Parts: sequence; C-alpha cells; structure tokens
Amino acid sequence: QVQLVESGGGLVQAGGSLRLSCATSGRTFSNYAMAWFRQAPGKEREFVAAIMWSGGNTAYAKSVKGRATISRDNAKNTVYLQMNSLKPEDTAIYYCAARVGGLVTGASRYDYWGQGTQVTVSS
Repeated sequence: QVQLVESGGGLVQAGGSLRLSCATSGRTFSNYAMAWFRQAPGKEREFVAAIMWSGGNTAYAKSVKGRATISRDNAKNTVYLQMNSLKPEDTAIYYCAARVGGLVTGASRYDYWGQGTQVTVSS
C-alpha cells in the first residue's frame, strides 16, 4: 500500500488557474502510472490526466487537453496537475491515483487513491 495525499484545491473564478499536488509516501514509483481523476456530485468519477514515473509519457482527457498539464517531481515524490482556463464544469473533487503498470484511463484500474481535494470554479 502507498499513501497519496492531495492538496491545492480551492475556490477560483472561471478563467483562473490552480495547481494541485499529490504527495506520495516516498516509495519508488518507477513502474507506476500516476493519474488524476475527478468526481462531481451525482456524476461518475472521470479520468483527467495520467503520467508514467519512468519516461514521463502522459495522457489527457479530451475535456482538459490544452488546459491541463500533469507533471512529477521525482525528488519530492510529488505529482502535480496544473489547470488553466478553469471552467465551472471543472468543479469536482479531484483525486490522485496510482497503479502498477502503464497508462490507463479507467478508475477501476487504479489501485491506490488519495482522499481528494475540492476544486470549485465560480462563474
């Protein structure tokens, strides 16, 4: 088991930016895919972005492509999600997730989850 702790959520105006952080337990994640998912009230959890610790390959949901950047700081064992041009529809609880293996977009394929951080975008 690994520990994932999200932070950086908050209330922002539409068009604003936010950087979310996912701090890990310090485990070596060389063979891990790290991802961000989000879930709005009454909605299913949806994929946002993912990155491989080794190689840095990324994947983005169409809904955020061009507005979101996922990155990682290996020394800090931290994954980030930079979101720009935020829209009210981005409002959700954002979760950090991890799995052993490659990039996938299905939430059920991820093994470890953080507690989530709330992002609210006002119109």
